[in-house]
Amino acid sequence: MDLLESMRVYVQAVEKGSLSAAAAASGMSATMAGNHVRMLEQRLGTRLLNRTTRRQYLTAFGEDYYQRCKEILRLVAETDAQAQTLQLAPAGKLRVTAPLTFGAEALMPALSAYLERYPQVDVDVVLSDRVLDLVEEGCEVAVRIGHLPDSALVAKPLAPYRLMICASPGYLARKGTPARPEELSGHDCLSFSMAALAHWRMTGEDGDLCVPVAGRVQVNNGQALRVAALHGMGIVLQPAILMEGDVRAGRLVPLFPGYTLPSRPMNLVYLQDRYRSPKLRSFVDFMAERFGQ
Repeated sequence: MDLLESMRVYVQAVEKGSLSAAAAASGMSATMAGNHVRMLEQRLGTRLLNRTTRRQYLTAFGEDYYQRCKEILRLVAETDAQAQTLQLAPAGKLRVTAPLTFGAEALMPALSAYLERYPQVDVDVVLSDRVLDLVEEGCEVAVRIGHLPDSALVAKPLAPYRLMICASPGYLARKGTPARPEELSGHDCLSFSMAALAHWRMTGEDGDLCVPVAGRVQVNNGQALRVAALHGMGIVLQPAILMEGDVRAGRLVPLFPGYTLPSRPMNLVYLQDRYRSPKLRSFVDFMAERFGQ
């Protein structure tokens, strides 16, 4: 007899209170149900059920074995379901949230390749610099930049979020090119706010530097700061993904190549129970392939 089937009959017998009820629930005769339980008892070398003409009751070992059978059957059913899910093609709507700059400059260009690879998936992208609650916002996965607080979310590390310091050729021709970070104090520097503008940190041969900077323009948007730099308003410190295209095209010039700017950790986060979804798994794997370390 099949061991798992015998376990199922035994669990039914315990939960329904009799072998005849277990037989009816399992679509077999009462004799066959009794044979399943006897097979288990013979295999284990001990009784599971004590039966009288009026009732049945579990032995001490039978109670423990019942709990173990339930857990085994649950795990088997879950594994079977997961295996079936793996065979399904990713499909349906996937709701993703990401920070504004990364989303606009990196995620959106990459999505064309993802959508081509998985034609049955539709993507709903929510770009926000707020940390959105995945459950409340109905999002299945989020790109998070910065150190993560402890939570029930699963985090998959991506490549760190790098920064660059750049200026336009026109600004450098007008104001001169700073050779060392200390020279930034004599330049117009662009940033989100006066607080963010106070010091720029970097590491060089002489160790860690914390350079005081100042400027006449602050803007609360990274794309606007890039535009300000392109129009010669000053030197800008922003994410590399925002300015790499301009650097390649010669519209911006990277400064201080011998110095390393601090990077920020970047992760893909999602709820553990959602990972069984083929569309979510496909997106996590794609992002790791495209933006992994």
